[in-house]
Amino acid sequence: MSYDVVVAGGGPVGLMLACELAIGGASVVVLERLTEIDQTVKAGSLNTPSVDALYRRGLLPALGAAQEENTAGMVKPGGAKGAPKFAGHFGGIVLRGDLIDPADPDLGGDGPGDNVKLVSQQQLEAILAERAAELGVEVRRGVELTGFEADQDGVTVTTTRGPVRGGWLVGCDGGRSTVRKLAGFDFPGTAPEVTAYQAMAEMENTQDLRLGWNATPTGVYAHGPFPERILTVEFDGVPKDREAPVTPEELQASIRRVTGAPVVVTDIRTATRFTDNARQASTYRKGRVLLAGDAAHVHSPFGGQGLNLGLGDAMNLGWKLAATVRGHAPEDLLDTYTAERHPIGAWVLEWTRAQIAVMRPDPHARAMRAVVADLAGTVAGTTYFVKQISGVWQHHDIPGDHPLTGGSAPDLELADGSRLADHLHTGRALLIDPSGQLAASVYGYRDRIEVVEGPVAELPQLAGLLVRPDGFVAWAADAGRTDPASLETALSAWLGAPAVTGAGGNPEAGAQPVGTVR
Repeated sequence: MSYDVVVAGGGPVGLMLACELAIGGASVVVLERLTEIDQTVKAGSLNTPSVDALYRRGLLPALGAAQEENTAGMVKPGGAKGAPKFAGHFGGIVLRGDLIDPADPDLGGDGPGDNVKLVSQQQLEAILAERAAELGVEVRRGVELTGFEADQDGVTVTTTRGPVRGGWLVGCDGGRSTVRKLAGFDFPGTAPEVTAYQAMAEMENTQDLRLGWNATPTGVYAHGPFPERILTVEFDGVPKDREAPVTPEELQASIRRVTGAPVVVTDIRTATRFTDNARQASTYRKGRVLLAGDAAHVHSPFGGQGLNLGLGDAMNLGWKLAATVRGHAPEDLLDTYTAERHPIGAWVLEWTRAQIAVMRPDPHARAMRAVVADLAGTVAGTTYFVKQISGVWQHHDIPGDHPLTGGSAPDLELADGSRLADHLHTGRALLIDPSGQLAASVYGYRDRIEVVEGPVAELPQLAGLLVRPDGFVAWAADAGRTDPASLETALSAWLGAPAVTGAGGNPEAGAQPVGTVR
């Protein structure tokens, strides 16, 4: 059986990509070597771009339910009621929520998704698996990619359960990606220098463990927000065997070395080792083979960027690859995937490297840590760190001088009482047309775009807003500055050639813009 796209890897990134491809009209199969969701302790939070992406696909209620489940049983650092809200950390330097500048416009939103963050990787994978099933995505569990051959027309994938043919292959198969290695992507970066453990374990003699993040003479550790959760970081080299299961004795020894507390580990519910290996493919595409998530970039998990970075890859790639499959994408649309996502991945690698630098236990690093901690203890410092971690700064280099162009679209309340995100559930582009004068420009894109007419109270000066399927603004104009030619250029650049036009570029007689809301 042949598919438009074969996705190797059925974790959150692979499933997110598969869902995006499906709503874009592509047939897709996901190959996942594991038979069930991996319960190893992993990422536990989502940043703003990730929540926005999932909200725009109608998944916010499921995220909210997952967060409510998680917050039960949490313990605040310090153990006291009224302790400052935890707003994240930088290299184990805790950021206090009460020091965030409430007047900062980038952090002052009150949209539906602003308070949804604490969702585990396993919960998200389950949510996306259910969504994929609803969309008819075929997910083959217990099937591992073992090789592939790419040709001019597609890719033949060999697996442990027989061959699969697809037009495209996307490797979402993790940091040790088989797809990346077999395709010959280069993977430059910096070698690891730490051994770290993260576990949910039953422990005794924990009275000397301090909740939250703590630096010690031998490393850094974190305890909480659940009583069973422990994380240690040691700077004495990489693990001897990354593949072997973490034993209670091994975890206990690391806890004692880093904390100095006589902790006894009686049982491990889930545990993992990790390092600070930081590498990134120089391009995310080689012909008909692409990479997303950890297959394209690896780094330490500090700051909670890994899962979020991969979800951003999937959201960016999905609609572009689906448009390519359907045959209406501009010729260079797929090239914008690497162009837009690679700089964000490079930033994440640098951000995690900087955290390793201030976590080292040597005197020079600890002196620098003290300076960074002083800065982080100010309103300006906390606000800066939180904005960086949250991802609200993410922006694409899209032509246009309007301040909204290139950024994530604001969740505007529209004239009919709906919100902007409500109109992105189908994965089509969106044109906000306050005056009703722009709809004629998009008749030829009626299969790819929805139009919403009527004024926008929050932006009374807005004359038009074109939002890509991934929620980023491709074009915007204010009253008195609307240039129809620039809108046509943006439509052509992101959505390809119009499908329905008449003589002189006018809509065919009787044609109506599908999805118009009046």
